[in-house]
Amino acid sequence: MTERSTAVAPAPDRGPARPARRRAAGRPGRGPSLRARWRRDRPLLLMTLPAIGLLAVFHYVPTFGNVIAFQQYNPWDGVLGSPWVGFYQFERLFTDPRFWNAVGNTLVIAAVQLVFFFPVPIALAILLDSVLTRRLRLVLQSIVYMPHFFSWVLVVTLFQQILGGAGLISQALRGAGYAPLEMMANPDAFLLVVTSQMVWKDAGWGTIIFLAALAAIDQNLYESAAVDGADRWRRMWHITLPGLRPVIVLLLILKLGDILNVGFEQFYLQRDAFGAGVSEVMDTFVYHQTLVTGNFSAGAAAGLVKGVVGLVLILVANKMAHLMGEHGVYKRA
Repeated sequence: MTERSTAVAPAPDRGPARPARRRAAGRPGRGPSLRARWRRDRPLLLMTLPAIGLLAVFHYVPTFGNVIAFQQYNPWDGVLGSPWVGFYQFERLFTDPRFWNAVGNTLVIAAVQLVFFFPVPIALAILLDSVLTRRLRLVLQSIVYMPHFFSWVLVVTLFQQILGGAGLISQALRGAGYAPLEMMANPDAFLLVVTSQMVWKDAGWGTIIFLAALAAIDQNLYESAAVDGADRWRRMWHITLPGLRPVIVLLLILKLGDILNVGFEQFYLQRDAFGAGVSEVMDTFVYHQTLVTGNFSAGAAAGLVKGVVGLVLILVANKMAHLMGEHGVYKRA
């Protein structure tokens, strides 16, 4: 029996091997290529173009106007024709007692609102989340959200009609033989009044973020804790609040960065009633320095100081959040 040889013929020469064609999905381990991502996300990117345009026109382009803080700006000469004065506007600003009065009032108001206003949306969200009936929850949410859509003119007028010298409470006190209540013109009650106005107007709207954070907490944790014998308070302390902590830290950082922007309209409407000594804040100070007196350079300098202080506070608060183990606003890779 003879063996047959099974020799394999050599493969024909096809020339030098060509590099493998790169797939449209990109190289392994590095994600899709730029062209693939553009084809995939082109409709979404085109939808964002109007928003990017508005942001550039009304935020980024006006940022270059901060140069007038270093000039003796004259609207007739423009930015290019106004004389350059360096840091003169800042020196004048830092020696103005009205500026430091506005800074002090702003910091005090922001601290009071941070202590008394910031926890209210958290507590309100927890209370609304504990309502068992969905229909009742929606009704309560609509009621507490509604004041957010009122203008500050309406809010101040409403408080004036209730707490003012001719308001409902003062009329009831006069009818009972007591002295009327003068809270809307009493400088000592200014912090209480403005904080109450902000809580009534915006606390309900602030619960939206915390309700969304509560919905993201795993409900199995509550069931397991209830099986282990944890009551409502222990479940709130060990499950609810730790679940809300990343959102609380994030909003606290943003609040600290915006600490010098306590508002304008609310304080401008009540400035004459309470007096500029207690109601003058940074925004009203900038308004009177620019549009009232016409010193646009001083107003720009004050606004630039606000921006720098806010940036520093955000960076410091974000670093503290990293030390606490939270992501904060951003986290370096």
